[in-house]
Amino acid sequence: MILAVASGKGGTGKTLVATSLALSLEGQGPVQLLDCDAEEPNAHILLRPTITSSRPVLVPVPKVDKEKCTYCRVCSEACPYNAIAVMGENVLVFPELCHGCGVCTYVCPEKAISEEGREVGVVEEGRAGEVRFVHGRLAIGEAMAPPVIRAVKQRTDGSSTVIIDVPPGNSCPVVEAIKGSDFCILVTEPTPFGLHDLALAVELATKLTVPCGVVINRDGGGDEGVERYCSQQHIPVLLKIPLDRRIAELYCRGQTLVAGMPSWREAFRDLLESSQRLAAVGQ
Repeated sequence: MILAVASGKGGTGKTLVATSLALSLEGQGPVQLLDCDAEEPNAHILLRPTITSSRPVLVPVPKVDKEKCTYCRVCSEACPYNAIAVMGENVLVFPELCHGCGVCTYVCPEKAISEEGREVGVVEEGRAGEVRFVHGRLAIGEAMAPPVIRAVKQRTDGSSTVIIDVPPGNSCPVVEAIKGSDFCILVTEPTPFGLHDLALAVELATKLTVPCGVVINRDGGGDEGVERYCSQQHIPVLLKIPLDRRIAELYCRGQTLVAGMPSWREAFRDLLESSQRLAAVGQ
């Protein structure tokens, strides 16, 4: 099963839920955690994995052979991202804008364009106890996280229970991380801001046809708007984590909820079972 753990906004406790869920499943079969929050990966802070391998993420960008090029502008007119421009007898390539789609190479009538790899990040793998761990890091100054997220998801082990720590928000990186999942756990907080962003996240999951349920973090520290919304939309609330100083102290020390308070282990195992059951119904 591939289980995405997402949130409409940052700071809701998404990574705390993802890492605690992964650790709760130790001894229950193979488990893999993919941290796809490539712009700010932090699951490793809680899991403390031993990294055993690292490989660069390369995006193909155009390389123009000026001896073959006739400066016909077909490539620049075809590029949907304005990553290549022809000015007189000069061809300008803007690697930061290039999405690596290859259309310029395909349409060039003179076959004057080839592709070369440009490093945009890195994927690292390791283990944290029984949990297989993979995360991606977007290189400083790079704007597009999806290539790194795709590289992380290519390491998915289909024989494991796979937990994906999704980037916060509702942008392209979130879509890339969630799509293809069997179920999506949406972590929120009981506040007006939490409700607003939860509704956007639910809409996104619906468009991706990924069934979802909700985990309410810091329960008791806000209002009942989130629960009313979930009831009206027929979205199950799968788990409530109370507003508790002890939990906050664990997080500040870089500990997962399951590691610091083992009594929560069974609750997270129940969370997986509920997700599996709902995923089966939603198929």
